[in-house]
Amino acid sequence: MAQQHETLPAQPGREGSPWTGLWAVVAKEMADHLTSVRMQILELLILITAGGTVFGALQSIRSARGDSFLFLKLFTTSTDPLPAFVGFLGFLIPLIAISLAFDAVNSEFNQRTLSRVLAQPIYRDAFLMGKFLAGLFTMALVLVAIWLLITGLGIFSLGIAPSGEEVARGLLFLLVAIFYGGIWLALALLFSTIFRQPATAALASIAVWLFFMVFWSMLASMLAQALAPIRLGLLDEVLAQAELIQNLTRISPNTLFVEATMGLLNPTTRSFGLVLPSQLQGALLGSPLPLGESVLLIWPHLTSLIAVTLLLFTAAYVLFQRQEIRA
Repeated sequence: MAQQHETLPAQPGREGSPWTGLWAVVAKEMADHLTSVRMQILELLILITAGGTVFGALQSIRSARGDSFLFLKLFTTSTDPLPAFVGFLGFLIPLIAISLAFDAVNSEFNQRTLSRVLAQPIYRDAFLMGKFLAGLFTMALVLVAIWLLITGLGIFSLGIAPSGEEVARGLLFLLVAIFYGGIWLALALLFSTIFRQPATAALASIAVWLFFMVFWSMLASMLAQALAPIRLGLLDEVLAQAELIQNLTRISPNTLFVEATMGLLNPTTRSFGLVLPSQLQGALLGSPLPLGESVLLIWPHLTSLIAVTLLLFTAAYVLFQRQEIRA
């Protein structure tokens, strides 16, 4: 019996670049972000925080005009009861990033607008990448504006201009802050792809952030005591446990951001770990490191922040490509 084979019509392949329409998505999303009420509330919160902390810092550093790196101290000086501005940024940047992305994909599903968008000459690749880049650019815009505002307040109040090295350190700090926010942005985008309800995606993102912010340091200490216990009280055992605790805490993006910020904005920082007296021989304690040495010190932190951001976005990209989209 002859078997009859039906010839199926060939599926049309992709035409053109997968990034066609990318910048149209970026422009539309950035316009939505910058005019949204929640973004305006967060911007107002950052402005109030920056104004309060920088005003307190100016009161403290006016008496130290002869010191070097005065502009960097605007970001790192704390006055009781306010912490330093970089301390506030450790809380505010994740909030901004999560608020920009927790409903980026699921809201399009719920409002049945995703099929209409993809009916246009826009591939899924460009759609998801456009959502991510729009959030990243919006966050970068806010951080650059705050940085310029603080620098301007410093010039007006101190009557001096920042040095070239202070500007370079400030720009590197902005890069670290943007990719620190990029992690939470990509995480919220991932949960927005997984969960259909925006509230569930927001709660999951905040839960992960609180876990690393509050609980991970305690868990790292307990894990280090179990994995590298101190049995005889020898110095090697103590150092091994302390080193393990430090390595485990660096799994948290918050720890990476804090250490990288400390290395850039406090030029006298020479190490983040335990330093033995034998390792300080010949070192000029209290003298600032050159910019190149500070960059080498925080280079693992910066590359880790970028790598985690790319990994989380890749996970969201793969999941989004496999989802079924119906009109």
